[in-house]
Amino acid sequence: MVYIVPFVSVLAGIGAALLLKPSNKKSLKLLLAFSGAFLLSLTVLHLLPEVYEATLHAGGHEGHEHSHEHGAGHTIGIFIMAGIIFQIILEYFSQGAEHGHVHNHGHHHGMPWLLFISLCIHALLEGMPVSHHPDMAWGIGIHHFPIAIILTAFFINSGMKKVSVLLFMVAFAAMTPLGTMLSGQLTIAEEYYPYISAVVVGILFHISSTIIFESGEDHKFNLAKLLSIGLGVVLAYYL
Repeated sequence: MVYIVPFVSVLAGIGAALLLKPSNKKSLKLLLAFSGAFLLSLTVLHLLPEVYEATLHAGGHEGHEHSHEHGAGHTIGIFIMAGIIFQIILEYFSQGAEHGHVHNHGHHHGMPWLLFISLCIHALLEGMPVSHHPDMAWGIGIHHFPIAIILTAFFINSGMKKVSVLLFMVAFAAMTPLGTMLSGQLTIAEEYYPYISAVVVGILFHISSTIIFESGEDHKFNLAKLLSIGLGVVLAYYL
């Protein structure tokens, strides 16, 4: 399931964009708000405590427990901030496509490689904590579904060939399962798992909070958006 859910969610988003051609931006924004809240809640309630716990168990000896906890917490905080900064850098190249923030600046006559590479790096890193925390697969899957709809529609409307769009989106869909597989099989990924996950926590913090605040018209909150966010938080709590 950890491989299937993120992959199928993107394929479902591609299918929805191609077959249904959704034009109701309000519904998509509510879905984005829900996915952002769900992802943020999973990160705060499940992944973040696990990252700190894994770091503390990785070392710490009697007599040095307090200083070790302080040092580990400080180090994890640095890696979380590094993840936030890294995501900001990725968004410079992807133009915010990770959270559905895309603009049509004319027709594309080929593959937008910077956008493709930055999105793939983002999706690959997102998949790494899933090997230790399978529940995150659902959060990432729900996050990727509306993004896949928006990206597929954007690329088609901007003039890219459908074959190029499909290749782009299928590669994007494969990145998160690939990250999960690499994290579970590479020794170096296992050894530095808490720090890699801390970077991913920073990435998810930035992505999910941006989605929540950008999913409303003129950045204003309304009842429907508030309910969507509340539902995302509640479901993540009980997952």
